[in-house]
Amino acid sequence: MWGRLRGTGSLAARRRVERGGVERRGRRHCRGGRPCAGQRAPDPRGGLRRRRTRGDRPGECGPGGVEPPSLLLGAGFLPGDGDGGGAYRRDDPGHRSHRGQRGRRPAMTRGSRTRRYRAGAALLLALAAFASAASSQGGGGGEVEGVCGGAGLQPGRPAADLYCIELVPTDAAPTASGVAELRPVPTPFGTAVTRDGEHVHAVRVTARGLPEPSSLGPYTAYVAWATTPVLHPVVRLGALDADGVAEGRVAFNKFLVLVTAEAAPDVEERNGRLVLRGQSASMLMQPHDLPFVLAAAAAGRDSAGAHAHGHAAHGEAKAAGAPADGWIVPPMHPKVTMPEAFMRFRPAVSPFLPSADPATLPDARPRQLIRLSDGDTLRLEAGLVRRTLRGRTLVMYGFNGQYPGPLIYVDQGTSIIVEFTNRLDLPTAVHWHGIRLDNRYDGVPHVTQDPVPPGETFTYVVTFPDAGIYWYHPHHREDIQQDLGLYGNLLVRSPDPDYYGPAHREEVLMLDDLLLADEGLVPYGNEHATHALMGRFGNLLLVNGEPRYELDVGRGEVVRFFLTNVANTRTFNVSFSGARMKVVASDVSRFEREEWVESITIAPAERYVVDVRFESPGTSVLENRIQSIDHLFGYFFPEVDTLGVVRVAEAPAVPDHGAAFSRLRAYRAVSAEIEPYRRYFDAPVEKDLVLTLELGELPFPMGMLVRMDSLYFNPVEWSGTMPEMNWIATSREVKWVLRDPATGRENMDIDWRFRVGDVVKIRLTNNRYAAHAMQHPIHIHGQRFLVLAVNGVPNENLVWKDTVLLPVGATVELLLELTNPGRWMLHCHIAEHLEAGMMMVFEVAESG
Repeated sequence: MWGRLRGTGSLAARRRVERGGVERRGRRHCRGGRPCAGQRAPDPRGGLRRRRTRGDRPGECGPGGVEPPSLLLGAGFLPGDGDGGGAYRRDDPGHRSHRGQRGRRPAMTRGSRTRRYRAGAALLLALAAFASAASSQGGGGGEVEGVCGGAGLQPGRPAADLYCIELVPTDAAPTASGVAELRPVPTPFGTAVTRDGEHVHAVRVTARGLPEPSSLGPYTAYVAWATTPVLHPVVRLGALDADGVAEGRVAFNKFLVLVTAEAAPDVEERNGRLVLRGQSASMLMQPHDLPFVLAAAAAGRDSAGAHAHGHAAHGEAKAAGAPADGWIVPPMHPKVTMPEAFMRFRPAVSPFLPSADPATLPDARPRQLIRLSDGDTLRLEAGLVRRTLRGRTLVMYGFNGQYPGPLIYVDQGTSIIVEFTNRLDLPTAVHWHGIRLDNRYDGVPHVTQDPVPPGETFTYVVTFPDAGIYWYHPHHREDIQQDLGLYGNLLVRSPDPDYYGPAHREEVLMLDDLLLADEGLVPYGNEHATHALMGRFGNLLLVNGEPRYELDVGRGEVVRFFLTNVANTRTFNVSFSGARMKVVASDVSRFEREEWVESITIAPAERYVVDVRFESPGTSVLENRIQSIDHLFGYFFPEVDTLGVVRVAEAPAVPDHGAAFSRLRAYRAVSAEIEPYRRYFDAPVEKDLVLTLELGELPFPMGMLVRMDSLYFNPVEWSGTMPEMNWIATSREVKWVLRDPATGRENMDIDWRFRVGDVVKIRLTNNRYAAHAMQHPIHIHGQRFLVLAVNGVPNENLVWKDTVLLPVGATVELLLELTNPGRWMLHCHIAEHLEAGMMMVFEVAESG
């Protein structure tokens, strides 16, 4: 974040280069940021290119020795920022930044401070202008080839600056050029990551204009590599074929792509001469302390109506006590420091928390299992409950006094009657997520019903045409109500006893998080939702409403887990240490075939069914492993949260399901059901939606810093590392948008009309050029769909879904089956994005 724009990897810089060079520090620079003829090359960190020192290998970058990594790229180099998100080493004596060699800021005179403020403000304004200009780019440009064929927002095409790396030639091959395209890796989830949360990319390198390798020395082939900013480790992508193409995979947070001439095409180590090099978009994140300077200078200034209050200084991961206005400041992330001045702001809304006296409320009970038959009646009540978490007594919500709500078991093809009563202090309704039921019972206020006022009742008739795991939750201010505990699961049983493979037991887990400060719950926005930029990340992770999940199993036991993500915004990446795991099913059906997986990436509202075998006695830890970003210092760092433990006994489980578990089953019934729809797979796209953001005015300098952050976005924002900046952005200042590019209509003004029996191909494009782009879990009510392709790469293992994760800058093609008449919602399932407008309604008329 806030790094300098470079010639390599930046579309804006690339366009300036194509116009004949770019002015930098008073010098004219030619292609790739190199100085034009007759000029010495400036070091991006200041000064001139270093002289060759002992250990340089002559000839690697042309006569005169090897260039340091930053010069290989024409971009910055971060010592200590390694492949796995290692900590940024601020005390590294090799890091020559403005912060000094060991983290000490150099002394500043009054004049130098003034000049620094002016320079900082100029840089911030320039970067904000760049981000603003990028965000306004339209979708013209005509047809282009591949990801790397165009710049700016092009509906239906992934963002080129995130998924395409320009390869810049060295002096060894000055006429060469190339690109490295980052393609999706086949995965049963919305995005492919390692168990530790690093994104996995299929890299396709294409080079043009390379001379014969033998003309550069004792070489016979060109080989492509990927490596981290510190040049270790190095991953071989592959030898370039006769067409100049090589393909491989990489799972580094920040990385370089290199092409070298080598003695043989099958070499395993890079030893030859470098001819092409480029950097991932994530390399644009660089450290800078100007936000500290400007935030301190602007303390108390407010141009957007946000409240500014002074209070005691915060220690790390602490929040100030509740001031007179009722707000409690969210705790800082324990591994990330934010400017203290940011803590002075408050959302421009009044705070809301349930106001009941905890002493008058019943303690929330663990959820109960309720088995219902066809025609049975369930009495469901939403009310206030008392909970104790981290030693704090909290007023929360629950269905039937339980947290989560009752787990409802029903058979496929049955119907039940639900008599719902609202005992909350807010209007509400119940949405039956993923269930293709009668439209009038879908539970969407102002679309299928009026909200149920406090003290009133509503009767739902819920039918279950599909087997699998589903859930129910409110659809009125769900940023508050769902977050406070109003959710529960429904497990729908197939009549086929062999619907899934054999397992010793089944466990139903709901994954959630909750935002707590020392004083208790961080309040919600009353008039408008807070946390409207990124959604409300919690700092306490929960499984079935509890901070620690526990399970005892026998050695070799196969456990089937039904997982549901009910968090407001957090995408989980969960795994069981030391246990093998395979994914079996998702939202509305089984997969065509089971797959081995290292972890389960599950976005809000998604569900997955996984089978896990615990083969070794001892303890297996249920973990959430992700890669977070320090936006201020521009580095990734790992986060590992323990969600629970599974204790594995020495005694073996009986019977032994090991052989059945080791086989990956193919579900031919699923493939047969999908077969009639394959004729639509190559049909033209009928409907497009672009997902974007319209950002109003935020307090200075937060609005500017948000726009500066748009230099790079991770495909998934895994963690809330900017809690205060996110907190003050309400749905008054932030508008999340679904836009139909064919008509220009947005959100609830979009008018899509279909008929029962239609099969429609829909394309979703996540606008990377928004001021704060992030992933969106898109949910479609009342119907089901297939995810056909991500970034143009076909999906080879299909499953019926109702929610799909759309990473930043990506495009997804869906095939929507329309069998259920009525008015149905399509929306982002990040609760705060929904409150900020990211929803639309489409109509399905009866056929004929």
